[in-house]
Amino acid sequence: MSRKIKLIWDFRGPEALPTAKHHAIHLQEFAVKESLTYHEVDVAELSDYFATAFIVVDEKDMLTYRDALKPHRGEVAN
Repeated sequence: MSRKIKLIWDFRGPEALPTAKHHAIHLQEFAVKESLTYHEVDVAELSDYFATAFIVVDEKDMLTYRDALKPHRGEVAN
């Protein structure tokens, strides 16, 4: 079984959560358009002024996503 990688984009400021939600829509659209698999696309509100959008992908697909979408960071997903 391959590892899952969580690619993350950070958003800060009073509009962080709506911006993260909007970005998540584009992450899902990209995956569908490119016929790529993914496990989850979601957002996390970490505070009133900090939110993230993320996509969880298989490690084998991580480079494709990373090179095309330029995430701010990534981590091994649980």
